[in-house]
Amino acid sequence: MKTEVKKLEKSQIEVKFELTVEEFAKHFDKAIFNLKGHVKMDGFRKGHAPSNIVEEKIGKENLLMEAGDLAVKDAYPKFIEENKLEPIGESEVEVIKIAKGSPFEFKLKISVLPEITLPNYQEIAGKIKVGEVLVDEKELQETLDYLQKSRAKFTVKDTLAEPKDFVEIEYSTPDLNGGKVLRDRFILGQGGFLKDFEDNVIGMKTGQEKEFTAKFPENTPREDLAGKPAIFKVKMLSVQNMELAEINDEFAKSLGSFDTLVALKDNLKEGIALEKKESEKQRARGEMLEKISAKINFDLPEKMVTYEKERLFEDLKIQVDNQFKIPFEQYLSSVKKTEEEIKSSFKIEAEKRIKNFLVLRQIGKAENIEITEAQIMEELPKLMQNYTQEQLSQIDIGQLKEYSKGAIFNEKVFEKLESFSKI
Repeated sequence: MKTEVKKLEKSQIEVKFELTVEEFAKHFDKAIFNLKGHVKMDGFRKGHAPSNIVEEKIGKENLLMEAGDLAVKDAYPKFIEENKLEPIGESEVEVIKIAKGSPFEFKLKISVLPEITLPNYQEIAGKIKVGEVLVDEKELQETLDYLQKSRAKFTVKDTLAEPKDFVEIEYSTPDLNGGKVLRDRFILGQGGFLKDFEDNVIGMKTGQEKEFTAKFPENTPREDLAGKPAIFKVKMLSVQNMELAEINDEFAKSLGSFDTLVALKDNLKEGIALEKKESEKQRARGEMLEKISAKINFDLPEKMVTYEKERLFEDLKIQVDNQFKIPFEQYLSSVKKTEEEIKSSFKIEAEKRIKNFLVLRQIGKAENIEITEAQIMEELPKLMQNYTQEQLSQIDIGQLKEYSKGAIFNEKVFEKLESFSKI
């Protein structure tokens, strides 16, 4: 068997295969053997008719198609193994020449994982340090304020809504969610809503309805609304006075096993520090990967990028459903974009994720990082705790194990990179 390899863009190769007459004849004979068992011939037991009669009955074209298929399935894995390639998805087959008693020629277009030449990633990672984490009084106070509000006592009031009141409203605007009526609850005057909006809600009574214009801030995520006015219709559903407990030893005792406010603060400070340490660790890891990836250039497999774009798109659909509770078609209408435009907008992010994935994978191979079945089985129960029984019944455990394997692998690669910054 002869092969000619041609490199294509986007991490693809085109391979031309040529089988000799003798090589293809073996596949042709096997095709007859495979198909004769499905043919009933008068005067012969099933599967025992002579090959020439079977060939006439089945038809030469059908036999050639079967023989070609057998030849491709035999040649493809051999080529992949001999050349130590890692294919992605299904290959594209093009038959060039096929006839009984002649060489068989065909082409395969194969997407493969790219060859990646790593820079001195140890040196790059070694220069990036995890910064020291400190908890300041402002952060501690903000956490205490949050706890104080979460334990607040509410009493309904019949008077006008004032700043620091807890209000529940219904509202709508033609510029959001197709004018659908939405409901929200928030503390007046603390930035839970647009400032212009909250200023107009102040002074409303329970049951009152009001229509007014409020301006979207310049940093609104939707560019078509940034800095622009919109007409809102609002109905006040309830106004409540919010009574906050004094932050003292008694308040600390009400939260659990804390004898004093000092003990509560120490516990909160420790929790905040852990969160900040984790955040700083992830920042440093991101910087390591970004600087290593910046030193590498290779073609990204188009199939992987396309798949990642689709995955990001599906995540967006779930997010829209969970947060806005509207049909996705309505969301597309509100942002004035098509599905294809949304998917195209994910191209840069998808390419970044795929590149990072492949770079991490290559570093893991260079460092001989392997994940055992025992490690996966140890991690799996922790992962399953994030799902309900109903969700678990719908999840493919095999896929969950693969996800677990990937997560463990990435963690070990990052731990290895971090070890170079400690040298």
